[in-house]
Amino acid sequence: MKAPSLTEPRKTGSSTRARRFFGKFGLLAEWHADYEFRPGQLLMAEQVEVALAEKRHLLVEAGTGTGKTLAYLVPVIASGKRVIVSTGTKNLQEQLYYKDIPFLEKHFDRPLNVAYMKGRNNYLCRQKLYETEKRPTLTGLVEIEDFKLIRDWERETETGDRAELKTLPQISSLWEKLDARRELCSGQKCEQFERCFVTLMHQKAAAADIIIVNHHLFFADLAVREGDYTSIIPNYDAVIFDEAHEIEDVAGQHFGLQISNYRFDELARDIQNVAIQLGLGSRALNVAIETLRIRSAAFFALFERYQGRTGFSHREGFRKQHEDEYSMLLNALNLVATQLKIVPKQTDEIIPLERRTAELDREVRLLMEGNDERYVYWIERRGRGVFVQATPIDVAEILADRLFNQVPTVVLTSATLAVEEKFDFIRGRLGIMHAEELVVPGHFNWGKQVIFYVPDRLPDPRSPDFVRQAADQVISLLRASRGRAFVLFTSYQQMNAVHDAVSFAIEYPTLIQGSAPNSALLEEFRRTENCVLFGTSSFWQGVDVPGEQLSMVIVDKLPFAVPSDPVVEARIRMLKQAGEDAFLSYQIPQAVIALKQGFGRLIRHKKDRGALVLLDNRIIHARYGKTFLDSLPNYTFTTLLGDVQRFFG
Repeated sequence: MKAPSLTEPRKTGSSTRARRFFGKFGLLAEWHADYEFRPGQLLMAEQVEVALAEKRHLLVEAGTGTGKTLAYLVPVIASGKRVIVSTGTKNLQEQLYYKDIPFLEKHFDRPLNVAYMKGRNNYLCRQKLYETEKRPTLTGLVEIEDFKLIRDWERETETGDRAELKTLPQISSLWEKLDARRELCSGQKCEQFERCFVTLMHQKAAAADIIIVNHHLFFADLAVREGDYTSIIPNYDAVIFDEAHEIEDVAGQHFGLQISNYRFDELARDIQNVAIQLGLGSRALNVAIETLRIRSAAFFALFERYQGRTGFSHREGFRKQHEDEYSMLLNALNLVATQLKIVPKQTDEIIPLERRTAELDREVRLLMEGNDERYVYWIERRGRGVFVQATPIDVAEILADRLFNQVPTVVLTSATLAVEEKFDFIRGRLGIMHAEELVVPGHFNWGKQVIFYVPDRLPDPRSPDFVRQAADQVISLLRASRGRAFVLFTSYQQMNAVHDAVSFAIEYPTLIQGSAPNSALLEEFRRTENCVLFGTSSFWQGVDVPGEQLSMVIVDKLPFAVPSDPVVEARIRMLKQAGEDAFLSYQIPQAVIALKQGFGRLIRHKKDRGALVLLDNRIIHARYGKTFLDSLPNYTFTTLLGDVQRFFG
């Protein structure tokens, strides 16, 4: 279906609420003397308004600068329906709640009834805090200082949301002991249930018209939503997905299974802490806890030779080869379950521990013994963590059944949804059968603000000479832009190699991903003149650095997903078995959207200007390169380094 153009909008009525709000002489223009009319914003708002009124689904690619947040919030507020707004990150969630909603609320004649929900581990558990104060289980001076900070904050906070605690370190061992995770929650039997921050969050959401969540919470809810009694989020009439290009991966996580050494360690730790706090410990229980620790460590040590993400299709052979370790792990879980059942005083705190032990036993068996061909089984090592997982190969059928056929209106929007202005890829991946479509170009003069440079003479990115010659190009480019750049890579290995070659050859300060938390690196980049940040996928999306501080984005190569990745490999295999060309129908569109995300870091406002650089000239030499070029805005294009140097003067 051809997406409506700006000059041929779908008929929406002679005087829509959206037009009265976003029109050239509308309410926004009255409120702000410097208001700039954006035809794309108006068109998007009208289409969202129609979708909500007529119970339709809608796909919208809204280029950077469209003002898409207000374009969907205003129709949502006017609809009178309960609507979920789901965002890609918690940061965007907070921006909506603390910035965009208050801005609109100032101009409406009634208060807006809005709530936001996060996962339980974002909230403080008052009961745990009080029990820790009575029976300290703190380790070291750092936890003691963190406890004082949290205790004082608890007396004044209204939400219990950790985001308020700006001075608590991002990695806090104490927070894990005090958060409101479901695994240790006794629910309505808890003494603090009426004052519980999670209870308050649910109460506010139940009374709200608009509920702001993030994708992980939404799909965690959708995965367990079999009835009102199991749902996390209250029932709703419509959903708006912002940053909707992330949905497939997030949905796959929550409709799959995962066990890890961390889950076993946390279960053992939580049982021990509860036993100490409540005085329920016994020699037999201590032996069971220690046995679980030993057996889980031995079992997950069997995966030491695996690095990164690896397929695990040989589970049956693995299980037979390591039958003793596997059996002893199950026996250790059974021993813990037995000891929990015979604890003399069956308190409310014991019940969730029994449930977790049973869940872990069931999931271990499913992952090691199950054989559902609709799932891909795989292993991942991240630092000290070992994760054994099962992910749906195709979430389209699940989402069609559980989401698009159940919810009257679903609006999916992002700056990167379409490939060559078509939505075929996202429709197929997510199971969207019927939806209106709209492509809204960004509200910028791309030809004047951006120069897009592809070096014509660099070798193929797979060539051994690529890193050396690419590093030389990066050095020349950074001297032209005087630093002020992101240099983004599709692999850590390539990032490290180019960084090592470049950082000593330029006079500008450099930062590299992994040397500090991403948030700290981003903040240092913003405040350091002429800085250069080397990063991987973490910096390809959701990062906003307006102004001259970011004047160049360099991407090493076309961001094709690694074909040997177990999930990608399984999806390619499924498409081939169905007779499709997986490269054309899956790998290229996925890479197009990823490239558009990376390039989207550069121009955030109409006064921004800068250079986009792709060090991979397959985009101009390979036949499929046209798909990439036709999917990008109309940048000024060049293959000459001198043009970039002149651009920066």
